[in-house]
Amino acid sequence: MNNPQIPLAEQLRPHKLDDFLGQDHLVGKGAILRKAIESGNIPSMILWGPPGVGKTTLAHIISVQLNRPFYTLSAISSGVKDVREVIRQARQSVNHAILFIDEIHRFSKSQQDSLLGAVEKGIVTLIGATTENPSLEVISPLLSRCQVYILKPFEKEELLILLDTSRKYLEEQHKIKITISETEALLRISGGDARKLLNALELILHAEPEVKTLEITNKKATEVIQENLAMYDKAGEMHYDVISAFIKSLRGSDPNAAVYWLARMVEAGEDPKFIARRMLILASEDIGNANPNALLLANACFDAVNKIGWPESRIILSQTAVYLASSPKSNASYMAIKQAESKVKQTGDLPVPLHIRNAPTKLMKDIGYGDGYKYAHDYDNNFTEQEFLPDKLAGTRFYEPGNNTRENEIRKRLKGLWKGKYRY
Repeated sequence: MNNPQIPLAEQLRPHKLDDFLGQDHLVGKGAILRKAIESGNIPSMILWGPPGVGKTTLAHIISVQLNRPFYTLSAISSGVKDVREVIRQARQSVNHAILFIDEIHRFSKSQQDSLLGAVEKGIVTLIGATTENPSLEVISPLLSRCQVYILKPFEKEELLILLDTSRKYLEEQHKIKITISETEALLRISGGDARKLLNALELILHAEPEVKTLEITNKKATEVIQENLAMYDKAGEMHYDVISAFIKSLRGSDPNAAVYWLARMVEAGEDPKFIARRMLILASEDIGNANPNALLLANACFDAVNKIGWPESRIILSQTAVYLASSPKSNASYMAIKQAESKVKQTGDLPVPLHIRNAPTKLMKDIGYGDGYKYAHDYDNNFTEQEFLPDKLAGTRFYEPGNNTRENEIRKRLKGLWKGKYRY
């Protein structure tokens, strides 16, 4: 029976692999992780993906399907002592135990170190869940003992399937007729997060507890969620909304809004490294060569946050946020690599021009490798015009300097060097 104290997302959590929605590249018929599960021989693993895509559910299903003892720890509330206690209990298990650690990226180095021996000796099979890049957040010795599986955000079609399944479930449990006449607002609210989608649906139902028929429209969904924002965020679903507001404020050159959203994250206990890392990315993606010092300061901020610790590091975060927000902006470098990647996908592996190929052997020199290469430092101003792109791409411009003081200087210099070749 339905228990109003248990969130809908938990009530609908699948317990069999065949009922698991999405991630076909991992658990679909014949997929790599499904084969491992069906063989009964799974490796320790890190499940990396955005929130609400089934990391915790998949870990539970694996333990049920393999009939193994299942221990779970949260990196937010568990310490080294808790890890050691779980390992002690696991040693006494007849079946090979699974240890699931949610938000493993929040584990300190010493906490991760305490897992190493048990994972290496096979006392536990580790399943870690993270929304962060494990190569940056999981220590190398532990990461080398784990297989990393990347989970993808839900597609629209998958969310619609989930929406229809949950509608039917709620109709049966609450003896009510539910019609979802418009889905755009619900899908937008979810942001691809299944848990947010189910929480929103449940919240709309609870907003009108006495009705026998309920029609869900875009207007109703938006109004209910806005009125109940605090309740909606009881499990921290706004984490990604707030960091998004913070980044957009930095990009939009509003230091006041940036500091406000920073304060929201500080008060919510956000990981300072998470904030610093996002600013480091923004310094290159959104400021770039309009102000190269931004990247230096953001990198120094990330290092300082690791050295100083909380709560003093919030001052360093604030200084950096104000600087980045107040800085001139350019996404020219970001757009340059995107366009270059697109061209590579279109044209494939075009041959490197002979004159700029490496020629470490006599044979390579004899067949023309390096022939005609002009060493820039042998010429006035350390420059002489020559072709560096494959023949088919000669003259293609990927970098378009932004309209700001520094990049206008870059544009002027490139135009002076290359004349009309790249149309600067």
